[in-house]
Amino acid sequence: MPVLVASDLDRTLIYSAAALALTMPDARAPRLLCVEVHEARPLSYLTETAARLLTDLGDAAVFVPTTTRTRKQYQRINLPGPPPKYAICANGGHLLVDGVTDAGWHAAVQARLADECAPLEEIREHLLRSADPVWVRRQRVAEDLFAYLVVERELLPEEWVKELAVWAEDRGWTVSLQGRKIYAVPKPLTKSAAVREVARRTGAELTLAAGDSLLDADLLLAADRGWRPGHGELADITWSAPHVSALPERGVLAGERILREFLAAAGAAGAVHGSTTVGQHL
Repeated sequence: MPVLVASDLDRTLIYSAAALALTMPDARAPRLLCVEVHEARPLSYLTETAARLLTDLGDAAVFVPTTTRTRKQYQRINLPGPPPKYAICANGGHLLVDGVTDAGWHAAVQARLADECAPLEEIREHLLRSADPVWVRRQRVAEDLFAYLVVERELLPEEWVKELAVWAEDRGWTVSLQGRKIYAVPKPLTKSAAVREVARRTGAELTLAAGDSLLDADLLLAADRGWRPGHGELADITWSAPHVSALPERGVLAGERILREFLAAAGAAGAVHGSTTVGQHL
């Protein structure tokens, strides 16, 4: 009875320098481990303690990185611990098995998006037409599945984001603002659907999850237990659910706390299963 742990990565387990939130005195700051380098620059970190916890988690449960990143962006990350057999990229658009895309899963996702949502090109054209070049730095299409803008956050009008969300809603898309990125993602493209598929394949009867953004809400709702950090979109709107714990920690220390919670819950589930098995044999 394996325990499945599906966790968002950015601003949940790993953190850019800008997102670390090291508010303590310098002498008390945790030691950090860099887990992502891009173009010879360090990009993402976790604490050394979190690195040890993640290694332990890989032995105690089926750990599934669950990210909105593209496959190429995900493969830049070098997490400690045993390599995950399963990983979910592009918000559920790609299910990787031993690092390779499951072609059947991807084809099924594409078919559903074609049936239920406005086409990607319509969304992209609207983004480019309505966004102001004054605050847009880059526009990208990810894996031919969704689009996003990289913006100057301090110049971004809040009303524009709200209007975009209403416009997208009518076309079967959702909008999420994460740091300096505005995502437009088809509603059926969800992390939870891919996680349910991994649970089916592994036979997991308990699913644990963590995430910080609106794109993680469906993942948290689908899990048996979930955690969200004290920062991010979900914290900003005080999002909650009965089985999801809102943690007070912010920044990189929240990632450490989430891993402790995962390990404790996985250990408790194993203890219960072991007691049940012993009782059955008796």
